[in-house]
Amino acid sequence: MEFILLQAANGNSTYTLIMMVMVFAVLYFFMIRPQAQKAKAQETFSKEVAKGNEVVLNSGIIGKVNKIEGDVVHLQVDQKTYIKVFRTAISKELTESYSKGKVEEVATA
Repeated sequence: MEFILLQAANGNSTYTLIMMVMVFAVLYFFMIRPQAQKAKAQETFSKEVAKGNEVVLNSGIIGKVNKIEGDVVHLQVDQKTYIKVFRTAISKELTESYSKGKVEEVATA
């Protein structure tokens, strides 16, 4: 048993360093970068919301933008029914799928 521990301690540190860099690169390109791009696209979408747009909230509520006051958006969900929500509650994925006519469950992670 001592032989195995000594062998591991005297192992090639360059190989270990290369493997750690490769693991970090894989994590970055497959997990961190796509999530950052998705967040940036969502932020851009929420800033571009304008009066008259039909949007879908993260909770699934569908409404038409009636008024925008800073970060608060007034939605008309029925003829005389209005609700106030934050811009961040508007979902880009759900709104796009709704506008394409494909009302289906979108997995949000």
